[in-house]
Amino acid sequence: MKVRIRYPRRTVELQGRRGVHQLLEELGFDPESALVARDGKLLTRDAIIAETDEVEIIPAISGGR
Repeated sequence: MKVRIRYPRRTVELQGRRGVHQLLEELGFDPESALVARDGKLLTRDAIIAETDEVEIIPAISGGR
């Protein structure tokens, strides 16, 4: 699968299929503070990502007062 990471911007190629939660943990993201999208649609934590999929990891950013 091809994984595009928004911040820091990079692309990673991985073999095999994985669940969203597993993918985030494997790449060092906190599953509670990152989103995963496939074809522009957000995936649930239990969704399975196929080896042929392209997904994007979007870290959640918060701020303000």
